[in-house]
Amino acid sequence: MPAKRFPAISFEVIDGHPTPVLDQNTPGAEDILGGFEGGRVMHLDGMYHYFATERAGREGVEKYFDRIRTRLAHWRSCDGLAWERVSTLFESTARESSGDGNGPDADRRGVLFAPMPEFDPDEDRWSLFYVAYTWVKAIEPNHLHGRIWRAVSTVPGPGGYGGPYEDVGVILEPGPESQPWEGHQGVAAFFPYAVGDKWYGFYCTAYQGGKPEIWPSGLAWAPRLAGPWTRCGLDINPCTCIHPKFVENPIVTQIPDGRYVAVFDGGPAYLGVPGHFAYTTSEDGVHWTPAVYVDLESKVEKWWTAMRTPLCLLPEGGDVYRVFYTARVAGRFFPMGTARLRLVLGD
Repeated sequence: MPAKRFPAISFEVIDGHPTPVLDQNTPGAEDILGGFEGGRVMHLDGMYHYFATERAGREGVEKYFDRIRTRLAHWRSCDGLAWERVSTLFESTARESSGDGNGPDADRRGVLFAPMPEFDPDEDRWSLFYVAYTWVKAIEPNHLHGRIWRAVSTVPGPGGYGGPYEDVGVILEPGPESQPWEGHQGVAAFFPYAVGDKWYGFYCTAYQGGKPEIWPSGLAWAPRLAGPWTRCGLDINPCTCIHPKFVENPIVTQIPDGRYVAVFDGGPAYLGVPGHFAYTTSEDGVHWTPAVYVDLESKVEKWWTAMRTPLCLLPEGGDVYRVFYTARVAGRFFPMGTARLRLVLGD
């Protein structure tokens, strides 16, 4: 039989909220100096839930420290506009390591980022994947030798997404299995998704040879969400088919016809990319199409100075999807915004 022919996929902007929906004026955010970056928004039990990286920082310390002293936190909202803080899941030590940040005395949990929850049907519990770095102020990008931790909710069943979570081990890290395209940032983020009876996961890295010119992503796979996780081969990695220079923090959603859509941070304009978040699509969850960039400014009055990271692609009925995203503004605090997209299927 001939392979199934799918219509082309695109997304068009419907509208967006004209101001941030989660910022320094939101109750619960008073002690977060640097705002939010990365993580995942989900719609569970009739509410939106944001598993956030809080760039907490510290009073009296310049703003570089906002991305060192971080917390992984749970926020929720009934309507996606008014948010309340629920709990702290984990907090970084914020202790600087010596040398190149990879010695025997290195603090391997100096910085925490990118919490990604996923339900594990085999264990009937939620897993929370996140990255832990060492850090050295004198070495760009400060975040070094990233390792992906897996934590498991102590509350069983689908309702246990809020935790509390307990660490069970590292599932992906720099070492003998690292590939030539991986940089000294290590494994910088991770997002797992099911494809048939296997799991795949996007992972990110940066600073090959100490230079920031590219921020690539690759794939790992596992027979179960709990692992063991193995990097895919160099016939697949890195996923430069999406973009040769910048693919950061992909989050994957499966649409009704079975195909996969990954939204991701498309990178800052100073690197010669469009400066928007982007998406890519796949029929098999492994091979991906070139990036398409979403220009929110076509329908949303621009309140940000630089776009950062999409946090989800949530179905809201019919062909409508909601995206939440973090962005820079003029100032220290990175807020979160939201917009709606329409899925358009071509011929």
